[in-house]
Amino acid sequence: MAAADRGRARAGVVALFAGESGTGKTLGAEVVAGELGLDLYVVDLSAVVDKYVGETEKNLERIFAEVDRTDCVLLFDEADAVFGKRSEVKSSHDRYANLENAFLLQRLEAFDGIAVLTTNLRANIDEAFTRRLDLVVDFPFPDPEQRVSLWRSCLAGTPKAADVDEEIARCAGEFELAGGAIRSAAVTAGYLAAARARR
Repeated sequence: MAAADRGRARAGVVALFAGESGTGKTLGAEVVAGELGLDLYVVDLSAVVDKYVGETEKNLERIFAEVDRTDCVLLFDEADAVFGKRSEVKSSHDRYANLENAFLLQRLEAFDGIAVLTTNLRANIDEAFTRRLDLVVDFPFPDPEQRVSLWRSCLAGTPKAADVDEEIARCAGEFELAGGAIRSAAVTAGYLAAARARR
């Protein structure tokens, strides 16, 4: 975790959560909102980015205006889709894509709420955005010991077979899975066991 270099003081907080898929970035944003007693406003970027010139900015402005009226945490999931590196201008499309980025930079400067950006590819985030971040949190891929803890956590409160600890250790060692994948596997295993009336 690192504090980013801030260009000027502002009331809001903008953080980047970076890490591989399934390492807990979105869950981390949910925890932040929960700890603050605020709702989490998740931005569906596929509904925001528009191929028509100027529409993406209008969509983003509507989102920021709504968030300004409410007290919530704003989450841009997979933020590199809109906060990506600006490209060399070779076509009118490049020029308008860079204008979208400039609009976002300006809007973030004026934003006085809490925003969390998540990305699987930190290197794809434009440096102009990273300079405006207050906080960068890296979500590392779990090591075998952490995977054991994740398996145990996901299976807590469920009826387990006597040899489950051995199986957890084996799974954590053999399968390099992130927390999201471990949770999915545990839920699937639970349904399969329940269907067979087994632990």
